[in-house]
Amino acid sequence: MQATTTPKFNPGVILATPGASEAFEKNGQTPFEFLKRHIAGDWGDLCDEDRQANDQALVDGSRLLSAYRLADGTKLWAITEAIGENGHRETTTFLLPEEY
Repeated sequence: MQATTTPKFNPGVILATPGASEAFEKNGQTPFEFLKRHIAGDWGDLCDEDRQANDQALVDGSRLLSAYRLADGTKLWAITEAIGENGHRETTTFLLPEEY
């Protein structure tokens, strides 16, 4: 039996940059395993300050950032952009840090 986790926010439209798409394919991984972690509040490889900023963003509706590693060690970011201050999330984009 697999446990389910209630999402902490709506990620909006899911996008991936060309570099992230290539890295997913190279590693035989998909964005969905990382999206599940991101919307569950598992922020990945972030410092405490960034984790706290994300926790606050869940309250105030601002941008969310997660950082993960693919199987080959490639660093991957998930950024969920907010519109306004009502907590509405427009998009979540997977990208490599150098594509920011």
